[in-house]
Amino acid sequence: MKSLVPFFEELFYAPSWYHWLIAILLLPFSALYCLIATIKKIFCFPTRETVPLISIGNLTVGGSGKTPLLIALAKNYNSVAVVLRGYKRKSQGIVQVSKKGKILVDVEQSGDEAMLIAKSLPQATVWVASDRKKAIEVAKKEGAKVIFLDDAFHTCLQKFDILIQRRPKNPFCLPSGPLRLPKLFEKFADFIAVEGRDFTRKVYIVNPTKKMVLLTAIANPQRLEPYLPQGIKKYYFPDHHFFANEELEAIWQKEQPDSFLVTSKDLVKLEQFSYPLSLLELDIEVASQLREAIDNFIQKVSNAKEDSNCSNTS
Repeated sequence: MKSLVPFFEELFYAPSWYHWLIAILLLPFSALYCLIATIKKIFCFPTRETVPLISIGNLTVGGSGKTPLLIALAKNYNSVAVVLRGYKRKSQGIVQVSKKGKILVDVEQSGDEAMLIAKSLPQATVWVASDRKKAIEVAKKEGAKVIFLDDAFHTCLQKFDILIQRRPKNPFCLPSGPLRLPKLFEKFADFIAVEGRDFTRKVYIVNPTKKMVLLTAIANPQRLEPYLPQGIKKYYFPDHHFFANEELEAIWQKEQPDSFLVTSKDLVKLEQFSYPLSLLELDIEVASQLREAIDNFIQKVSNAKEDSNCSNTS
């Protein structure tokens, strides 16, 4: 299965002529997938929420900067909770990863993205759950005033949907292409976030060394290419991969580097080992129009709650 990951990443984001042949053969399955996903989205009738929910997602599979953008947005609020699935975590049910910055579990129980969020947001409480609706109810009982959701566009909830716009070369739905819903579903979003307009990223290397080897387990790792030193050796692993000491030692002995160059998502899994690490740090700067749109939504939910309370009192 692991050997298929690079093939499908190329099929989705950098297709060659032979990829298009595979994509066309898979189109009947894509049509069925899109039909089911479309029906589920159209027939979503969420109940009114008393706490504002803000989702950061996209229509495609793979990395698009959702987690860094979520962190950049959530850090501006107090009494904030973050709920996500915790993909590839080695735990079940609802797990509280952190409570106002205090880490409660290890990265294997939380998953890499949840641990990164927990360590990046000291004022927040982070939960992972396969059933996000149940986790949201728990977070509300714990006193959350604002809840951010990672990749919840497809979840039937009353929320403020931020979609990060991506325009992959392959326009098809899964499995022929990377889309989880047709592009026309962008109209269901409350805000389309375009990089360079609504947010910008700044990438730099923390603790650089003379000889670094890139070691990463993120989706579509080729997107790191513009930020890498020229000629650096690269080792790509499947998204959310948990590293073993034996594979790290094999690479270290083969390449003899001064450090491993890693992303923040990889760092939370690699810091338990003794290897020197250089960090490919990513900072997100959010434009005022996106922040204002979220604030307006939070105020709208707050006003609706107050009106409801007044009606019940009278």
